[in-house]
Amino acid sequence: HRICLHLPFQARSFYACMESSIAAHVRIGMTLPRLGLAFLALVTGLGCLNVPTEVSDSANQRGEGKGVLFIGNSYLYVGEIPNMVRALADSAGGEKLAVAMVAGPDFALIDHWIEGTAPRAVDLGGWSWVVLQQGPSSTDLNRDTLRLGTKLFADRIAFVNARTVLFSAWPAENRQEDFPRAIDSYHLAADDVGGIFLPVANAWLAAWKRDANLKLYSDGLHPSDLGSYLSALVTYGVLLEKSPVGLPSKLKLVSGKNVSIDPAVAALLQAAAAEAIAGK
Repeated sequence: HRICLHLPFQARSFYACMESSIAAHVRIGMTLPRLGLAFLALVTGLGCLNVPTEVSDSANQRGEGKGVLFIGNSYLYVGEIPNMVRALADSAGGEKLAVAMVAGPDFALIDHWIEGTAPRAVDLGGWSWVVLQQGPSSTDLNRDTLRLGTKLFADRIAFVNARTVLFSAWPAENRQEDFPRAIDSYHLAADDVGGIFLPVANAWLAAWKRDANLKLYSDGLHPSDLGSYLSALVTYGVLLEKSPVGLPSKLKLVSGKNVSIDPAVAALLQAAAAEAIAGK
């Protein structure tokens, strides 16, 4: 099992992958005491390189565009959703996004809060938005922890003059009956803090309404390239207040991955994203 350490956009030159058995320390202006299972992932990096992971918080090292910090779990990093969001913004030729991520396997927001890396990443400032995500949170207990975690982060996010954004996570493939409650949970969390709701799960439903055979899952939980592309379309459209319709179906990610969606399928996904955004 690997933990990838990709540092925030202040550290565009470094991008490291390390074995989870190795104790990692990262300096971002000051040394972070530990990362545990979480990793600080910067999507503006160069790829997975076995290099030391050290960075100073210098303003002149920051990437171009408005800063977006994603805080979540494997829903985000397995399909490189933040990378896709950045690539979509780059390809559109308008406003650019400098995108970073703090994520760990199975992490809920409360886990991030207790572990400490994510709050410190928020405190770096320079973000326009901080996107919060955990599992689908359709059960009462998970809904409560989602709302609690969101409230904890929201004050910290507001302190650095950023907006709190909730990324509506989809349920597992064998729990599709949970979509309505999962969507409601993220709506409630966003409403609690006056945040922005990303209707990602809604877009998945809108896509299946157009084609029930779309393979949005890769393994029953994580997104396929189609699912990641659709999720990124929604995120791009909401944050930049632009239509996702007409965006490219082929993307080159900063990790080196090439994403190629059939143009007809891409058009369908763009229409689904636009419908979800309009109805949010």
